[in-house]
Formats: sequence, C-alpha cells, structure tokens
Amino acid sequence: MSRSTPRLAVTLGDAAGIGPEIIARALLEHPELRGRLSPIVVGDSGAVRRGVAAVGLDPSAVVTISHPDEATNDPTTIEVLQTGPDLSDVPVGELSAAAGDGAYRFVVEACRLAKEGSVDAIVTPPLNKAAMHLGGHAFPGHTELLAHEFGVKNYSLVLSAGALSIFHLTTHVSLSDAIEGITPARVDGVLRLVHAYASAIGRGAEPIGVAGLNPHAGENGLFGHQDDEILRPAVERAVAAGIPAHGPIAADALIPQAVRGKWNFVVACYHDQGHAPFKAVYGDDGVNITVGLPVVRVSVDHGTAFDIAGRGIAREGSLVLALERAAELAPGWDHVWHAAQASADALQA
Repeated sequence: MSRSTPRLAVTLGDAAGIGPEIIARALLEHPELRGRLSPIVVGDSGAVRRGVAAVGLDPSAVVTISHPDEATNDPTTIEVLQTGPDLSDVPVGELSAAAGDGAYRFVVEACRLAKEGSVDAIVTPPLNKAAMHLGGHAFPGHTELLAHEFGVKNYSLVLSAGALSIFHLTTHVSLSDAIEGITPARVDGVLRLVHAYASAIGRGAEPIGVAGLNPHAGENGLFGHQDDEILRPAVERAVAAGIPAHGPIAADALIPQAVRGKWNFVVACYHDQGHAPFKAVYGDDGVNITVGLPVVRVSVDHGTAFDIAGRGIAREGSLVLALERAAELAPGWDHVWHAAQASADALQA
C-alpha cells in the first residue's frame, strides 16, 4: 500500500438515521484517529451538516470534495464525496425511499472506489433494510449488497470483539429459510473461510467451534436431523482437510465458553444465534466484518436507531472501533483475500 495511512470510504448509511451523527462525533471528536487512517465520507454533505449540528458541533466543518485524492485528512473537517442528490430534507427518524436509495448508492460508489484502488477499505454506518427496499433495491442488507458488487459467492458476516470472531452460516433470512440454507456446501465453504481468515492473520492453528442448529445440537436426533446429517459430517470433512473444527456443540454451551475465551473462532448457524448473545455481551465494543471480499469492509454492529435520530445522543463507539479495525486490517488484507480465493477454488475442485 503506497499511502502512508489507509484511506477509508465511510458510507453515510441511511440519512434519516443516526449515521450522520455518529460520523460527526467519530471524525470531529477523535482527532487521534487521523494519524492512523484517512476517512472520506461517501454520502451527502447536507445530511452530514445536519448531523454535525445535531451533536452541537459546527456544520462548517463539512467540506465537499469531488475525488478521494482531494482529501487532506484535516482532523477539524469532515470531507464528503457528494454522491447523488441532496438529502438534507429527508425527514429524520422516518422510513424514506430517498434515504434508502441513497444508502444503496453510497455503498455502490464505495465499492467502485475500492475496485479502482482509490480507497483501501470500506466502513459502513447503518442502513435501513426496509428503506432500501422502498428505494427499489431488494438486498437483505449490507453484506449481500457488497457480495453482489464484488461478485463473490463464498463470504460470511463476522461479528468481532477482541480476539473473538463469530462467523455465520446464514444471516438476513427467515428462520425457516435459514434452516434450508444450511447445506453441506455452505458449511464446507464457511469452515474453509474461517480457516483462511485465521491463517491469514497468523492464528490458523486455533480451534473452530461449530454451534449446533437445534437445542442440545439435536440430542442424537431427538430434536432434529440437521446436526447429525449436515453439520457433523462437514466438521469431519474439515478435519480431514486439516482444519481444526469441532462440533456441532450445543450453542448454549459453546457461546458462553467463547465469551470466556475457550473459543476465538465460532460458527453460528443463523442470525440471532450469533447476534443476540454477542450484542448482549459486547454492546458498542463489537464490529461487523465481511470476510470473503477483496477489500476490507467493517461495520458498526447496530442499526439506524430511528427512535433517537436527530437528538444528538447516539454513541459513536462502535463506529470508532470499526474505523480502527479497518485501518488495522487493510495493509494485510490481500493475504485474507487470497486465502479466501484458495478456499473457494478448493471447494470447486
């Protein structure tokens, strides 16, 4: 990487939510970040100015630029790459097709900048899935949109706090669809992805705990067949391939053990199996990483919080962590990406 600090595309998220406010606090009240990273907001200057004003800071700190190369990384400013029409009149705290379309557009532009090498990582404040659908873009969320833009098939949403990383077999689908989505190929792919990521960051020998889908990991078939017929054979195949996988292990045992440090790499079967305990324990101290993309993407681990948007009380802690983690991962991400590609190639062989 030729730049002295990683350049981060920070998408605005939903202009009607707390994204503009947490961006304002993170970029203007944490000047220590600027020695480690160079943030550029991909979004709307008017909405960012409104967010800056909401948290009691000076809206004149917002500077509009037309290309990332114009950015100066001045800690007293927020440099915004204007992307599309002005959204400053979008009602705060309400579902809006205009805001949903904007949130989609900001991610697509960030991906374009990453593809051309103008930015080294993408950091995403929250978007609202219902608003994005109102705006005409039927993606379940950030993760799936990013995978689509980069054309990747084997990827995983990863919740991360400290040394702990929780990968997910399924995410933004109904529980019935999640059960259908836990296929042998998907489990094989995610286990290889976990090992690729762990190996790329120098932790490939650490064990991987796979959560059971059903209560008590199926209790020998009493509570469902998937644990014995899908998860257990996938773990055995992984072990045969040199991947230190274990399980399936009852989730109510595995995840508390992981919180206490026994497992640093965990595979959850569905969204709430991973998200609910993670957020209960870590709150603002966690981030969301997408593994399997050619560029670093790190997100906050919370939503748009329409109920408090515009009140200037949203906490920026998760965004600050996301910025720090993206800057930390960006210089070595090629190793993660190449390992993930090798994993995907192995599945197709």
